[in-house]
Amino acid sequence: MSQLSPSRYTRWLLPAIILVYLILATLYAAFTPDWQAPDEPAHYNYIRYLAEQHRFPVLKPGDYTAEYLEEIKAARFPAEMSIAPIRYEFHQPPLYYILAVPVYGLFGGSLLPLRLLSVAMGALLLLVVCWTVQALVPDRAFLALGATAFVAFLPMHLAMTAAVNNDTLAELLLATILLLSIRYLKLPSPALGQPEGRRLLILLGITTGLGLLTKSAVYVAVPLVLLAIALKHLWVEGASLWGSLKSGVLYAIPAFLLGLPWWLRNIAIYGGFDFLGLNRHDEVVVGQLRTSEFIAGRGFGTLLHDFALTTFHSFWGQFGWMGVLLDERIYQALAILSALALTGFALWALDMWPKRATRPRWQWAGGGLLVVSGLLSLAAYLWYNTQFVQHQGRYLFTALVPIGLAVALGWRESLRHERSWLLVVILLMVAAALRLAGWLPNWPLLMVAVTAMVLAVRWFLPRRLDPLVQACPYLLLISLDLVSLFFFIVPQLAA
Repeated sequence: MSQLSPSRYTRWLLPAIILVYLILATLYAAFTPDWQAPDEPAHYNYIRYLAEQHRFPVLKPGDYTAEYLEEIKAARFPAEMSIAPIRYEFHQPPLYYILAVPVYGLFGGSLLPLRLLSVAMGALLLLVVCWTVQALVPDRAFLALGATAFVAFLPMHLAMTAAVNNDTLAELLLATILLLSIRYLKLPSPALGQPEGRRLLILLGITTGLGLLTKSAVYVAVPLVLLAIALKHLWVEGASLWGSLKSGVLYAIPAFLLGLPWWLRNIAIYGGFDFLGLNRHDEVVVGQLRTSEFIAGRGFGTLLHDFALTTFHSFWGQFGWMGVLLDERIYQALAILSALALTGFALWALDMWPKRATRPRWQWAGGGLLVVSGLLSLAAYLWYNTQFVQHQGRYLFTALVPIGLAVALGWRESLRHERSWLLVVILLMVAAALRLAGWLPNWPLLMVAVTAMVLAVRWFLPRRLDPLVQACPYLLLISLDLVSLFFFIVPQLAA
C-alpha cells in the first residue's frame, strides 16, 4: 500500500470503508433483536422520559432491579415483559439523549431509527479517526486508513455503534478533542499569539464541554488537553510557563461554563459533591456483583484469570448482555492476529528509536498524547473493576484512536515483505516454547503453523500484491462481522 500515493488511495478507500461500515452497522441495527445490547433499555427509557416528560430524569432507589433484569434477559425480552423498570442510566449527562429526542418523536419511539442515529455517529467517528491519524502522520496515509478500518470493522464496536447508547457520541467527541489537540501541537510558534491558536483552544474548550455533558468517560479529555498545552508551550516551543497558563485558562473557561449548570443541578438533587450522580448510582445498583464479594467467594487468582479472558473476548466480540460468545477457535485466531500486531509494533519501535531525531517534536508530543489517552482509559477501566465486576472490553473503546493506530502499525510491520521470515521464526519459536510448557493445545498449534506457512508464502509473492496482503486482516474482520451477526447473535438471541 505504501507504493501508492496517499491522495490516490485515501480518495476512494476512505469512502469505501465508511460505506461498508454503514452497510454492516445497518445490518446489525436491523437484525439484532430488540433490547439485546448492553444497557439499551435503560438508555431508551431515558430518551422516552425526556421526550414525554420534557424534563431530565432523576435516578432513584428502585431504578435498578437486579432480579427483574436477570429475569427479562433470561426470557429474551418478550413483549409481555415491560422494559419500563430498567432505569439505571437516569444519572447520565444529557447531551446524547437531547439529540435523540427528535428522532424518538419523529418515528413514534421506534427502536430502529434510534439505533441508526448511533450508526450515523459512528460514521462521523470514522472520519475523525482518519483525520486524527493523518494529522499526526501525514506522510503515512496507510496508517490512517488502517486505523479507520480497524475501528469500523471491530465486531464488538460495530455492535455497540448499532445500539441505543451514549458511547458512540462520547467516542466521537474524544476523537475530536485528540484531533484538535494534535493540530494545536502542530501550530508554528508562538501558538497563543496566533488567531488560529486561540480559535483551536476555544474549540477544544467547547468540545470538551460537550463531552462533559455526554458521559463521565470523556472527563479524561481535561488532563489530555492540559497536557497537550503544556507540551506545546514548554517543550515544543520552549516558551515560558506563563503562556501555558494563559492557554490553559482560555481552554478551561468554555469547558467549565458548559459543564457547570449540569454539575450544579446534580449537586442540588443528589447532595454533597455528587456532581456526576455516580455516588447515587452506586447506591442504587444494589445486587450488582462487587469485586470484593467476588474475591471473597472465588479468590484473587480467579478474578485475574476471568478479568484477562473476558476482557479479551468482550473487546473483540461478546455480544448481547455478555451472553453470546463466539466459537473458541475464533478467539484463538484473534489471539494470533493480536500477537502479530504486538510483534509488529515492537519491531517498529525498535527500528524507530534510533531514528527518533528525524521526527519533529510536535509529532512526538502528539504520539505521547495518544499513549497517555490509552493509559487513562485503561486506568479508568481498572479502577471501575476494583469496585464492580465489569470485565467488559468495550469500556476501552474510548481509547480506540491510539489502539487503532497501534494495531494498524503492528499489522503493517508484520506483513511487510522483508519481515516475513523473521516473523516465521518468531512464531515457531514461541509456539515451540508454549507447547513444551503445555500451554498450547493442538488446535491453536495448528493455527500458528498455518499462520507461519502463510507468512512464508508471502515472501514469494510479487510486490505488486502488497496492498492486498496489507488489507487481509481488515477483510478478515469484515467476514467475522457477518459471521458474528448471522451465526451467533441472531440465532442465540432471537426471542
